[in-house]
Amino acid sequence: MTYVFAPPSIVSISIVNKEERVAVRRIYWLVRNYAEHAKEMGSTGLEPPFTFLKPADAQALVVAESGQTEKVCYPSLTSDFQHEIELVMVVWLAGKNISLANAYQHVYGHAVGLDMTRRDSRLNMAKQGRPWCIGKAFNHSAVIGSITPINQAGVIENAEIHSQVNGVDRQRSKISELIWSVAKTIEQLSTAWESQPGDLIYTGTPQGVGAVHLDDLLVGSISGLSSINVRIAPPSPLNT
Repeated sequence: MTYVFAPPSIVSISIVNKEERVAVRRIYWLVRNYAEHAKEMGSTGLEPPFTFLKPADAQALVVAESGQTEKVCYPSLTSDFQHEIELVMVVWLAGKNISLANAYQHVYGHAVGLDMTRRDSRLNMAKQGRPWCIGKAFNHSAVIGSITPINQAGVIENAEIHSQVNGVDRQRSKISELIWSVAKTIEQLSTAWESQPGDLIYTGTPQGVGAVHLDDLLVGSISGLSSINVRIAPPSPLNT
């Protein structure tokens, strides 16, 4: 088969202590899945979480290999570029209308992720009742670290999650504080979409989100998982 232009390359993520990699299919994101973060965003913390999607291509998703510091370019159209640390689930079994009891059977492993946000653009769109795409879906808007298989990650609900900027704590919480647990998230999303191998599910961020600036160093960690290191770089002509 021939193409008019070259098809995009497959985006893949490394696995801790393995040579194989996971090919990415689709990226789902939960919003306001920690009560305290929902409150800092102006909600009561009592509403159920909701979902949006981001591009899964090589321009949007930054793969932060273990032990390396990856570059995230400061995007255009914002003066309030913010970080959000998140637990990421990696799906390996297809399914729809998955039961809570069977949810973990569909999870291959976990990783540390960052949801990078043009906060001012996102809020402006929300005020107008318009989609959030300009605030959430742009080049370098997502970061993910190496995947730890579920049988090596320990009891993820007991893990601590935190982010630092230039060595100073920004976000610190526990996975047990999720409104929708890992299993509940799988159950709920599978009522709307049929999950497939390679799907990534970012499970939401705890309180403490904030702005980052040029040359800032972000470190994201979750107990038992490979941490990520990200440096904020100058804007790129292609980073839109």
